[in-house]
Amino acid sequence: MTIRQATMDDLAAITELEKLCFPEAEAATRESFEKRLQKFADHFWLLTEGEQLIALVNGMVTDIPLLSDAMFEDATMHNECGAWQMIFGVETHPDYQKHGYASMLLGRVICDAKIQGRKGLVLTCKEKLIPFYAGFGFENEGVSASVHGGAVWYDMRLTF
Repeated sequence: MTIRQATMDDLAAITELEKLCFPEAEAATRESFEKRLQKFADHFWLLTEGEQLIALVNGMVTDIPLLSDAMFEDATMHNECGAWQMIFGVETHPDYQKHGYASMLLGRVICDAKIQGRKGLVLTCKEKLIPFYAGFGFENEGVSASVHGGAVWYDMRLTF
């Protein structure tokens, strides 16, 4: 297995994995991923085995300290010199879940954010995933203002 950054050639596989892992109301579109890859492909971490996309973590960098719904659709909000690595999605192909692949990839993202001199990482998650992210040191900051996909989200922050 290989961990690597994304390229535009990965667009179809990324879009397909997103559809497999998120309900339609929450899943990013192909067009959204295309804009993200144009602006911040270096902030897509892919775990692959041959041609198979196993897992993915992606998100922009910004000086804004909270993840907002606008960030999901407006790739121009990315600031490569920003203080915070936002995490938009952590996903593993259903055929490969429960093997620690998302944890391995998220560990790499955390390491890379430290090396890049970020203040930390920010994400939103559903209540059932709070313990998973807490295991990496993320702190629950309470119910998020996000209404993305009509779900209840929790703000989570890992500060270095």
